[in-house]
Amino acid sequence: MVRCRGNEMVGELRVLWVDDSGQDLAEYALLLALIAVVLVTAIDALRTAIATSFGRATNVLNSAGAS
Repeated sequence: MVRCRGNEMVGELRVLWVDDSGQDLAEYALLLALIAVVLVTAIDALRTAIATSFGRATNVLNSAGAS
């Protein structure tokens, strides 16, 4: 009887080992995480340039409104 239960357990483990139904979801999650890391890194690297551009645009708009 114990031996039969052991064989059932081995069979279940084999099914789980070859089952790849959740693989796509894991791949999409890893891809999304990679994209998020790249975006955060790019924004952090360009933060000064972005702030300078918005500052210049604000100055142009303020000087145009003052005229």
